[in-house]
Formats: sequence, structure tokens, C-alpha cells
Amino acid sequence: MSPIEAAVQAAGWIRACGIDDDRGRHWRAGERPALPHRPASLYSGAAGIVLFFLELAAATGDDSYLEDAERGARHLSAVWAEQSDPTFHDGLAGVVFALAEAGWAIDDSFTRAAAAAADLLAAAGPTWTGDPSQRGDGGIILTLLHASAMLGEPAYERVAVEAGLRIAALPVPGHRFGAEPPADLPVDAVTPGFLSGTAGTAFLLARLHAVTGDPRFLEAANSGAGFVRAVSEVTGACALVPHHVPQGRHLHYLGFCSGSAGVARMFHELGDSDWVDRLVHGILTSGVPHRRTPGFWDVMCQCCGAAGLLELFVGLWERDDCRAFARVLGEHLVNASSQGRWWQAYRRLRPHEITADTGYMVGAAGIGAALLHLDAAERGDSRRLVLLPDNPFPLAVRSAQA
Repeated sequence: MSPIEAAVQAAGWIRACGIDDDRGRHWRAGERPALPHRPASLYSGAAGIVLFFLELAAATGDDSYLEDAERGARHLSAVWAEQSDPTFHDGLAGVVFALAEAGWAIDDSFTRAAAAAADLLAAAGPTWTGDPSQRGDGGIILTLLHASAMLGEPAYERVAVEAGLRIAALPVPGHRFGAEPPADLPVDAVTPGFLSGTAGTAFLLARLHAVTGDPRFLEAANSGAGFVRAVSEVTGACALVPHHVPQGRHLHYLGFCSGSAGVARMFHELGDSDWVDRLVHGILTSGVPHRRTPGFWDVMCQCCGAAGLLELFVGLWERDDCRAFARVLGEHLVNASSQGRWWQAYRRLRPHEITADTGYMVGAAGIGAALLHLDAAERGDSRRLVLLPDNPFPLAVRSAQA
């Protein structure tokens, strides 16, 4: 089975989980899903699934997948004002992104809905959660930067820059959680990773520097990157990032959320190819995906599993070693598919809980999207890819396709 055939199978299973009502379509979270369902979210709900169907339609030329995306976007248009969570992965900001993509591909009515939702998001700023990381204000700021460019509204960028300057003023931006650290971490934990820690915040600040040229953003981004370098474990040409310090210094995740695949995005955005190389070599010498490690267990998804690694290695497709490993990861994911489902132990500390989820960051939609990105790279396909605002590799993918 090819990557695109596996993605088509995933679409079939996700379709079977669809729920239609007078406001459009949303989807069940899956079979014994890993998370409490947030029906509109990008992480596990309709926003992420809409993105997957948009990409699948472009990859296959089958407009029936656009119909799936359109029904999901109608649901998002009807419910965006009900979202109490402003964040990118779990709330309103992710809905803004999905609606803007649906507007570009399907109908201007979704663009107007995206703009209305972005207006609300911007008006609530320049602070939203008190957490500077990507899971908090950082992801919202990236969304507003993207929306400003895609929807043509400079006011969104102004709010994003004001919010970013507040984060840049922190001593080490993003190195501590906001008001609500996760229940499974000590209250004094310091996290260098991407989704909930320093690397993701430094990525945001580097992106703000690229947009504005303001040296305060670059200084703060380098401060965050310096912290990540200081706490990482370096052996020869390899580097591994601790999940948290000081307690988890020797627990090295490899995926997007808290590990090498996410942290590499920050160093790539800063133009530090040496540390991108170190993190890549750390993954390549780890024995994954076939070897299980404490930081890479039986998990397939974009957040902490093989699909998140695949996004990194497809992004670095022009490198021979990365291209070869991307194919290994793709084969692993294709072989792990069970009629469009990927069964996994999403929670590392609960390996007995085996789930199959539909969503983007946690399940089949995101795994399918990663396989579609692999397919595009393999084919040298010029089709437009839907890449999240925290993905710094679109130019690398396109150059590989040229």
C-alpha cells in the first residue's frame, strides 16, 4: 500500500465517524479516543479534519473530499463564536486557520467567517492565556500573523507584534509554563520543548523578527535557543533534548510536542543548521521507528509520534539521509494502518490505553496529512500543501519538488 492509498483508507474511516446536522458536519473523536472530545478543535476535532480533506482532494483530484471539507467548514462557520478557548491547537485560533484554508480552496463565505473569528481573537489580545508557549499565547500570535497575510488585515499583525514584545521581555522566553502546568509534571518543571516550552516560544520570536526586523525579537529568540542548547545532552554529532528539567533530564522525547522533531523547527527558523544536524543525527541513531525508547513509545500521531517525525524529515527532503529516513517512517506508518485507523498508546504513562483517534494532532487526519506530504515530495508534485503556521519547512519542500 502506498502513502496516498493509506491516506485514502484513513479518509474512509473518518467519513464513517461523521455526524451531520443542520449546522454541517463534525466527527466522532474515534474508537476509545485518547482525549475528551473538542468537536471544533484543530488538535482532535473538525478543524484538523477539514485540513486533511482539503489536502486529500488536491492530492487525488477527487472532489468528493472537497464536499467533506465543505461540510466541516460549514460546521466551523456555525460554531466559531461558541469557542471559549482562544488557543491554536484546542480552540478559536485553530478554527480561524481552518476556515481561512477552506475559504481559499472552496468558497469566500468561509474567508468571511475566518475574518470575523480573527477579529474577535485580535480584539481579545494582546494577552489571552498568560502562557507564552505554542499551546498558549504563542500559537495565537502565529495564527494572527498568518491571518494578517492570508486575509489582508494589517491590524492582526499589529496585535501579534504587541503580544510578542511582551513575551520577548521575559528573562528566558517560554521556559516555564503559564498558570496551569500539566498535572503529570512537577510544578517547578522547566520545559525546553516546542508545544509547551522554550523552543516553541523562541520559534515564534524568530518568526516575529523575520516579519518585523525588530532586533528585540532576535535577541529574545537567541536567549531561548541558548537555554535549549545548555540543557540538551550532546554526544559527538548528536543532541537530545530533555522533556523537562531538572527532574526529567534523561527523558528524551523525539516527537513534535516535546522532543527533537519540534525543537529542530526552532533551530531551522533561526538558521542554525549545526543544531538541526545534531537533532537529526540523534533521531537517526536512536533506532526508531522500529525500536521503542522511553521518549518514543507505541505512538503514531503528529504530536508525539512517527507522523511528527515524518513532517521533519519530509521538510528536510533535500538531504539524502533525511529523504531515506522519511521513506522508512512512511513505510512504518503505512504498515501500522488498520483499515484507516492507527491504534496507539497516546499517553506514555498509560501504555495499556490503546486508542484510535480521528483528529489531526492526535490521530488519523494528521497521520494521513503527513503521508500526503511524503507523497508530494516523492512525486515532485507542485500541488499546494496545507502546512500549519508552526511548520518552517515549506520552502524546503517546494525546492525539493522543483
